[in-house]
Amino acid sequence: MQLARIDGSAIASACYPSMRGVCTVICQPLGADGRDDGPPVLAVDPLGAGMHQHVLFTADGGAVRGVVRDERSPLRNLVVAIVDGPTPAAPAQR
Repeated sequence: MQLARIDGSAIASACYPSMRGVCTVICQPLGADGRDDGPPVLAVDPLGAGMHQHVLFTADGGAVRGVVRDERSPLRNLVVAIVDGPTPAAPAQR
């Protein structure tokens, strides 16, 4: 699992059948210091996290396939928790 910030959502006009009706969000992984840690990833969000909320996501494809009930789904990332409380603060921007 990794901490991330929700930076947006994604909508596709054409997609794999298991993606229909599933909320897909853009997660920016965060390091322990609160700074961006790598490129953003798409994740299925069954919890309804809002913009800029901190979440925990997993890259366990099996967990996502269980949520969408499709063993052949190409989905990989899944939001598993919305962080409720203090998170590492990113340094002030200059």
